[in-house]
Amino acid sequence: MIRRRAWVLLPALAILTTHGMGAPPDRRRARDVGVAPGVFAPGARNSITDVAGVKVGHVTRSEGDRVRTGVTAIVPHGGNVFQQKVPGAVFVGNAFGKLAGSTQVEELGTIETPVVLTNTLAVGTAVEAVVEHVLSLPGNESARSVNAVVGETNDGGLNDIRGRHVTRHDVIRAITAAAEGPVAEGCVGAGTGCEAFGWKGGIGTSSRVVPSGERRYTVGVLVQANYGGVLTIAGAPVGIELGKHAFREARADRRREREPREAGPADGSCMIVVATDAPLASRDLKRLAARGVFALARTGSSFSNGSGDFAIAFSTDPSARVSHGERAVRERAVLTTDALDGLFQGVLEATEEAVDNALFMAQTTTGRDGRRVDALPIEEVVRILEKHGLILRDARP
Repeated sequence: MIRRRAWVLLPALAILTTHGMGAPPDRRRARDVGVAPGVFAPGARNSITDVAGVKVGHVTRSEGDRVRTGVTAIVPHGGNVFQQKVPGAVFVGNAFGKLAGSTQVEELGTIETPVVLTNTLAVGTAVEAVVEHVLSLPGNESARSVNAVVGETNDGGLNDIRGRHVTRHDVIRAITAAAEGPVAEGCVGAGTGCEAFGWKGGIGTSSRVVPSGERRYTVGVLVQANYGGVLTIAGAPVGIELGKHAFREARADRRREREPREAGPADGSCMIVVATDAPLASRDLKRLAARGVFALARTGSSFSNGSGDFAIAFSTDPSARVSHGERAVRERAVLTTDALDGLFQGVLEATEEAVDNALFMAQTTTGRDGRRVDALPIEEVVRILEKHGLILRDARP
């Protein structure tokens, strides 16, 4: 059984750029305690960076007793993304949120910048920073239009969001610090001030290696989990059994619940980024993105009125890239629609596990106005899953 020690995010931490930091001593990824959704195996890192070429960078702002925010950047490949655009698509579940650049992605089917995640009131700053970064790159001297892709969730419960502490420098640092290795999770980057199901949320990631005919492809997912509902893990009603979930007052049979805790809200948002090395055009990438949103239902999402549930998907297949200003007719290979079933399943599984990882890796955090949000109690969750026979002892990759 895992021993849980108190781990409270201390005030007065300086700006910190993070990537593959080690886990806090009392936190574990979901798979490390036997939570392994689905049937497919993960990639080597169980991360979006298992998709070759994809890089992730974080800048975390945790300062004093009020600033709990940050930036996470997902870079599709190591070259100049503006000059070598990747096919991409967006799927919207519930649109109470801001996803800058989504209309051009929808229209043209390409993504030409890193995908940046931050807080709600920092979207404008992040767009300016992405544009600044792209214009500064060699080869982009004649660029007169840049479609920055920036998503958000609202971290105002723990963060002084009105103070607008995220700077353009923070965004550019997250992009330039992006790397292909392990990805830090929980209270990092854009997940620093997030909450999920009444517990501390944040950044989570996972991947799956899936068959398609005679080939195997990788799908990776990264989430910014900041939403609510009735928490479900591996099919078990964890939120109900912990006595902390949305709409708790409406339950008739409250005797089944443990001592009631403060109910988790239904509102909130989740940004989902899906990457794959499979050769897909934007039409089928949109279908992949949809599965990312659908997967939130497995975790107990309410998809509430105040929730912004967005998924962005892109393919890293080199043959699918579109050169800036290209006008030539050329051939490219794409998977047929009948070959997509494994990819769909992989996205569902990886998204579910990414949310689990965000919750399992997040630390208890105290922020604005002394408000404290506790980390999900891992040992209690393990006991619930064991009771339901849902722990897999051989789940590690």
